[in-house]
Amino acid sequence: MNAHVPTGPTSAPTALRAILTPGALARVALGWLAAGLLAAAAPLLHDAASTPVLIAVLVATIGVVVVCALGVVQQAERLAERLGDPWGTLVLTLSIVLIEVVLIVAIMLGPGEHATIARDSVLAVSMIILNLVIGVALVAGGLRHGGLRHNRTGTSTYLGMLVALLALVFGLPTLAGAGGTFTPVAAVVVIVLTLASYGFFLWRQIGAQAGDYVEIAYAHAGMRSPEGQAARGTAGRSTPSPRTHRTELIARTAVLAATMAPIVLLSHNLAALLDDGFARLQAPPTLSGVIIAAIVFLPESVTAVRAAHRGEIQRVINLCHGALVSTVGLTIPAVLMVGLLTGAHPVFALDPVTALLLTASLVLSIATFSGRRVTAVHGSAHLVLFAMFVLTLFA
Repeated sequence: MNAHVPTGPTSAPTALRAILTPGALARVALGWLAAGLLAAAAPLLHDAASTPVLIAVLVATIGVVVVCALGVVQQAERLAERLGDPWGTLVLTLSIVLIEVVLIVAIMLGPGEHATIARDSVLAVSMIILNLVIGVALVAGGLRHGGLRHNRTGTSTYLGMLVALLALVFGLPTLAGAGGTFTPVAAVVVIVLTLASYGFFLWRQIGAQAGDYVEIAYAHAGMRSPEGQAARGTAGRSTPSPRTHRTELIARTAVLAATMAPIVLLSHNLAALLDDGFARLQAPPTLSGVIIAAIVFLPESVTAVRAAHRGEIQRVINLCHGALVSTVGLTIPAVLMVGLLTGAHPVFALDPVTALLLTASLVLSIATFSGRRVTAVHGSAHLVLFAMFVLTLFA
């Protein structure tokens, strides 16, 4: 978001008026109203609704989830500005990942067979972030600024985590056979390894290595960009103590929670609607994972592209790669825990084509960010890989 948030202390009534805007209250009201109506109408939809009515309800439900998700991200962005990096980006990222975890777990616990929903969702998130969002961001930023310098230590840390976590989650089930699932013992080991590595990464990111994730000076052919310097001058201001804005932080957190709660409620019925709708349209079942990924990361994708347009490439990396590390580090343990408690056996094995595309995406990401600068040409290569992924969905 580009709106300027004052850094000086403000009175409690003034802060509350800035938070409880008509738009924020309307999103909360819309979410709760939709959740109530859908809960009441759900039994009728699957038995008596015609296909056009069912599809209309499905589209409307997805629309409400997107509107509420935008509200969650808006509040998270304001909290991020108050808290500063890396805490600010972390709040935004975890808010979005929490929505994804809720949607996936709700679908797993709902009616029907959803053994591959976690795999499909995390794979779709990986391809969307690594190729679509990064590709569009690099093209947008590269065309405007020519080249963008990033903090290579922080970026390589993200990519190293992604290689390790994605290999652990997808590589082992794909190569080991056994139906592409983890045994209970293996699931416990994967949960421990994933949470331990993610926790250690998080501890270092917000602690001793926080400087590795801060925007560095923009450079293009030895010249500085006024736009990039202005953006970094704003982003790099010293952040006031959270105590100075305690009322605002508490109020925004409450609005964030009130906006996210309807998403949790709507997700319970969204799973059944997706199943029924795709069955009637004879659409590929893997589209469920793609839709979940697109819904969850649409707001953050817009934020990342805006940051690239301003020349803030490290913020793009923090948002995109940080979100994917958090997605794998939190979603997979949650899914495996649900599987252990319910006796479900989530499938994580990839077919050869998608395994190749995911591997190529990681290799391309490492190649793209190994240099000092990234350009629009790098972005175009990522977009080619995403186009290939889309083709596989309908092959």
